[in-house]
Amino acid sequence: MPARGRLGRLYERREDIVEEIRLNKYLSEMGVCSRREADRLIAEGKVLVDGEKAVMGMKVTEGQSIICDGRPVGTADFAESRGNRKAERSEETGAEDGWADGTPGPDAEEIPAEGRRKKRKGLRDGRPKPVLLAVHKPRGVVCTTSQKDRALNIVDMVHYPVRVYPAGRLDKDSEGLIFLTNQGDLVNRIMRGSQNHEKEYVVTVNQPVTSDFIEKMKAGIWLKELKVQTKPCKAWISGKREFHIVLTQGLNRQIRRMCGALGYQVQVLKRIRIMNVRLGNLKAGTFRKVTEEEYAELLELLEYTEDRENTLEEAAEE
Repeated sequence: MPARGRLGRLYERREDIVEEIRLNKYLSEMGVCSRREADRLIAEGKVLVDGEKAVMGMKVTEGQSIICDGRPVGTADFAESRGNRKAERSEETGAEDGWADGTPGPDAEEIPAEGRRKKRKGLRDGRPKPVLLAVHKPRGVVCTTSQKDRALNIVDMVHYPVRVYPAGRLDKDSEGLIFLTNQGDLVNRIMRGSQNHEKEYVVTVNQPVTSDFIEKMKAGIWLKELKVQTKPCKAWISGKREFHIVLTQGLNRQIRRMCGALGYQVQVLKRIRIMNVRLGNLKAGTFRKVTEEEYAELLELLEYTEDRENTLEEAAEE
């Protein structure tokens, strides 16, 4: 039987109707990259559909050949290439079944054969197993695979045996916690700005931190470069020239811009928490698996904020 795995659960055939899916979502679902990264690759002409360069916003269906950055997606060849890379590092990582590094993922619970649902045939069969890593990004490492910056990128630094990509950003001059995953939907949920997901940072500046400075940071700062007022946030003094800040938005170089607007210069910026997951004692340049307990709590927090947003939207419509 020929290998399946191009558009699996992402399409359904009903009589003569074939549902389509946006190409960027498909690449995200397949664990190739985030939707944002997919859009960048499409714009750079690195994605081919049936031998032709893909265009932004296009949709794909079952049976189409998709090549991303020179590699087939959703085919037996693609799965084999992942397996070969995994085998090359198996001695180093001890990778087996379950999570890509050898432990069961959050969905890996054994279910008796008679109690299992029938799998929907198609792409889902070829999807990689879930990976969610907590990484301590050092300063000087970038969170993009773009060739514009010659610096080492986070994906190459981790060199994980399964293809993963960042969930969010942390600028080159900053360090600390960032997620790497192959779960596109999870990336989109975490990065959705309206959800007010907390991220905590510890910041060292070039002069003593005052109460007035902290109060202004907490109230929100007008950033003239971006023409936006930052949201109110939590902040507190933790040292003579050090403070903690908890943001629920992710503007470009936000903390550095906020400090600059008040006459301060950031010297060290480290992210120590994303929602419920903490950096802890993880050393710079290393990573760990997000535990099953952390993963379950993370999903609960995502569901809570999504339910809250839906409730607010419904109230606004009444």
